[in-house]
Amino acid sequence: MAAAAPPLKDELDIVIPTIRNLDFLEMWRPFFQPYHLIIVQDGDPSKTIKVPDGFDYELYNRNDINRILGPKASCISFKDSACRCFGYMVSKKKYIFTIDDDCFVAKDPSGKQINALEQHIKNLLCPSTPLFFNTLYEPFRDGSDFVRGYPFSLREGVPTAVSHGLWLNIPDYDAPTQLVKPLERNTKYVDAVLTIPKGTLFPMCGMNLAFDRDLIGPAMYFGLMGDGQPIGRYDDMWAGWCTKVICDHLGLGVKTGLPYIWHSKASNPFVNLKKEYNGIFWQEEIIPFFQAATLSKDSTTVQKCYIELSKQVKEKLGKVDPYFVKLADAMETWIQAWDELNPPTKAK
Repeated sequence: MAAAAPPLKDELDIVIPTIRNLDFLEMWRPFFQPYHLIIVQDGDPSKTIKVPDGFDYELYNRNDINRILGPKASCISFKDSACRCFGYMVSKKKYIFTIDDDCFVAKDPSGKQINALEQHIKNLLCPSTPLFFNTLYEPFRDGSDFVRGYPFSLREGVPTAVSHGLWLNIPDYDAPTQLVKPLERNTKYVDAVLTIPKGTLFPMCGMNLAFDRDLIGPAMYFGLMGDGQPIGRYDDMWAGWCTKVICDHLGLGVKTGLPYIWHSKASNPFVNLKKEYNGIFWQEEIIPFFQAATLSKDSTTVQKCYIELSKQVKEKLGKVDPYFVKLADAMETWIQAWDELNPPTKAK
């Protein structure tokens, strides 16, 4: 009997930002090899990045980004893993899975290797329940269901746009927490998936993340970070806040929990503190802004939602720091570049 085809083999791209050789792919070979990889090389474009044999991939460096986007390349961060969102833009697939090159295959409590990609696909293909919280976690999993008192009218759920995975070993902490807990490791494997409720924000981590590009792709902009910017390490969180506000507006779901990956390497907390310094202050203004953000009925597409949100960023967060005016302009540039590379299909 022939082996079953990998799920969504022709409908999913794996996006990896990197500055080094991708030896880590050897560990992921059993799970990733059937899929197409989009590698976004950060930093020096003259450096050669080696990819293990046998993988189907395309590789873009800064020269390629400048060539493809022209002046609009200014919206793609430089010397920061936020450059990964260029991979989302050039992909032609329905789904995206993105992972960092210091993330390895984790094991579940029984010692079995975790196929993170397979679990993300399950999450994305399964409805979300953001409008009413189910206390028994994910109601669509085997062995679970909607609990007594859950409205029958809401049990169909909504389409899932984002699947946010977690990490064993090195937790995803900010620099101050890293400094006071340098030896802390996450050893807890919680066998659960939750829908994040409507109206609730979350800190999205980009190192183990999947999303439906058709449903939410244009909102997955990882901002202006890294070289020449006054902030770093807020790229994925910015995308997460924008995405969640838009998902709530458009009636889409976001899941978090399984799958786990093994996060192998803690970044330097002193370097991180320099990158995060402004963000630690600014987030006290950013979070209330997103909590209060509302979008008009005219914003019926992700692009329209994102442009409306960018105007609110300029108007309200621009008062916090001029950086947010620059970021709001980059958000608009991002959408223009997205639409140039992904022209809307005309109805026949």
